[in-house]
Amino acid sequence: GRRGSMTGMRMTVLGCSGSVTGPDSPASGYLLTAPGTPPLVIDFGPGVLGALQRYADPGEVTILLSHLHADHCLDMPGLLVWRRYHPNPPVGRALVYGPTDTACRIGVSSAECAGEMDDISDTIDVRLWAENEPVTFGELSVVARRMNHPPEAYGFRITGADGRVLVYTGDTGMCDNVVELARGADVLLSEASWTDSPDRPEGVHLSGKEAGRVAALAGVKELLLTHIPPWTSREDVIAEAKSEFSGPVHAVSAGSVYDI
Repeated sequence: GRRGSMTGMRMTVLGCSGSVTGPDSPASGYLLTAPGTPPLVIDFGPGVLGALQRYADPGEVTILLSHLHADHCLDMPGLLVWRRYHPNPPVGRALVYGPTDTACRIGVSSAECAGEMDDISDTIDVRLWAENEPVTFGELSVVARRMNHPPEAYGFRITGADGRVLVYTGDTGMCDNVVELARGADVLLSEASWTDSPDRPEGVHLSGKEAGRVAALAGVKELLLTHIPPWTSREDVIAEAKSEFSGPVHAVSAGSVYDI
C-alpha cells in the first residue's frame, strides 16, 4: 500500500474477490481504522472473518454492510458463533449497519433448521441505513447512498478528521448516484466485475471502463479497483480503467494496506 499520513484513515483489504471467494482472496471485506475510532469492517463476505483475525479482534468490530448478496455478508453467521461461544466473549452486542432486511438475512442463514430464523438480537444491534444521513464512528463520518444493483444496495462516502475522503461503490451498475457519491474523493474503491461489452446487463455491475469513467467524471485523485471475480482478467480491467481515467489506477489484493 501507499505510505501516507499515519494519523488518518487506513484501509486493509481483507477480501476483494468478486461474486465468489477466489484462490487468493476471500470475498468482499475491508477493515478501516483511524485514531479514536472503533475498527470498522465494510462488508463481511465468505472468508472475511478468518482474514480479520490477523488484524483485529472480531469481537470489537463494527460492521457496515453495503447489501445482502451472499458474497458481501455470509460470514456474519460465523461472527455470531464467535460472539456467543468464544471462551472470553466480548461485552455487549456488535453494532451492524445494513439494508432493511439485514436481521432476517443473517437470521435465516444462521438458523438451526430450514424455515426457521435465528433471533440475532442477543448478539447484534442492527441499525438501518438512512440515505444521505451521516453516521459518526469516532473520527470517521459515513454517508450511505443507494446504488444501481438488484437488491437494496448502498455505496459509502467516508470522511476522516483531516477531511480526506474514501468512497466505496459497493456493487453497482453505472448511475448518476455513484458519480455524485465519488465527487472529489481522495480514493475511490470501485467495483469492476467484468470487461466492457454492449451485451452486459444494465444495473448490476461496472466494467473496468465504467469504473474509470466514474473516477474521471467525479474528479477523484486515485482509483482502486476491487470485486474482480476469479474469471475476469485483472489486467484487462486495469487497462480499461486506465483508458478512461488519467490518475493512478491499481487493482487491490487481499492483505494490501492503504493510508487514505
